[in-house]
Amino acid sequence: MLRWLILSGTHAVTLAFGVALGVYLLPILTAPESLDQAMLQETAQTALFQASFTRDLKGSDFLHWGEGAVGVGADRIVHVGALSPGPDYKLYLLNEFVEDEAQFLRVKDQAQLIGDVKTFDGFLVPVPAGVDVAAFSTVLVWCEAFGEFITAARYR
Repeated sequence: MLRWLILSGTHAVTLAFGVALGVYLLPILTAPESLDQAMLQETAQTALFQASFTRDLKGSDFLHWGEGAVGVGADRIVHVGALSPGPDYKLYLLNEFVEDEAQFLRVKDQAQLIGDVKTFDGFLVPVPAGVDVAAFSTVLVWCEAFGEFITAARYR
């Protein structure tokens, strides 16, 4: 009986670890090919607004972070840098700077969803028609699947 309990427990832990590892690795394995870095840098430099993602935000940790330059343009938002890999990343614009989950959840209903972030070595996300990026001040990456803050930057 004890042997059965130990085997069941070890198998359950192994299964849970495997599922967690799969959830983490699947977005990495299925991510589209990274965009051309020279094109991303050129696009970022010609954007209306410039900002930077940094790892030292209150809500960032070793699994949830972003770093690099961000260019916010009227028709697209570009990132030159790196994001921690993960599933279901969304890009939002906000009217105020936030740096953790609790702050974002407080204002999420006022945030403007821009689109999906599918690459982790820089991204280019089109701004939906009718969205005025100058009406916002902050760009934020959020993991919708797990409700995790990834990174944010104030651009004006």
